[in-house]
Amino acid sequence: MKIMRKVTIISDSTCDLSKELKERYQIETFPLHINLGEEQYSDGVDITAEDIYAWSDETKQTPKTSTLSPFEAEECLEKHLAGGKDVICFCISETMSSCVNVMRMAARSLGSEDRVFVVDSKNLSTGIGLQIIEAAIMADEGMGAKEIVEAVSAMQSRVRASFVVDTLTYLHRGGRCSGLAAMVGGTLGLHPYISVVDGKMQPGKKYRGRMNKTIMHYVEDLRPELEKAKCDRVFITHSGCDEEIIANVKAYLEEMNYFNEILITQAGCVVTSHCGPGTLGVLFVAGE
Repeated sequence: MKIMRKVTIISDSTCDLSKELKERYQIETFPLHINLGEEQYSDGVDITAEDIYAWSDETKQTPKTSTLSPFEAEECLEKHLAGGKDVICFCISETMSSCVNVMRMAARSLGSEDRVFVVDSKNLSTGIGLQIIEAAIMADEGMGAKEIVEAVSAMQSRVRASFVVDTLTYLHRGGRCSGLAAMVGGTLGLHPYISVVDGKMQPGKKYRGRMNKTIMHYVEDLRPELEKAKCDRVFITHSGCDEEIIANVKAYLEEMNYFNEILITQAGCVVTSHCGPGTLGVLFVAGE
């Protein structure tokens, strides 16, 4: 007999969960915004990654991104509170966006602080998605909102989110990853390892060469951690990488014969706006 959930779980669009995963885990998302000059679009609604790349190539600019307005935030929460359940709302790291604060203010404005639990994921992309899935599993077991949030908060330091970018242009222009300035304009074919630590992106090892070889070196470097990870699932998340590269990474992870599930997702337009095309990451939860 299936237990009725006591909570509704929602997230901003930067969680980069596929439609199939959102349906499987009963997750609803709300879009953040992408601004191409004076025009504003909603992530996953009326803009594609190809639109972003075309505009950026033409204007030599990187899109700006923004959170939802206070009105949109209140409207979103009202809709989900109407179902009578408490709401857990996951947001991209507070150091990268004001989404967390906007949702908390909306909860206060609605007088629903006791029913809305806003979670600063301290992460991005499927680094958020990993937390959401754990929350959904706990919700299916009948746990309440406060208990779920406490458990997710306790696991956040074990979420391993990293990726390798094909081009430095987008991250550098966006200004959300400190330490990149010295790399820009340097050696051609430089692909830095970017990881999320304490909610912030930071560069690490620098790879050189073709992206297909770079990505495999990156995954091989992760192997010691992957072999000690929580074995339930691992994400391969990308921003439009070559299909052969994605297949090679998946094959490598399959050959490890370690993870119960290997999930492939494509980054949404907000994340894509900052990392640019050809980015790929392997994201997982470290073992306890």
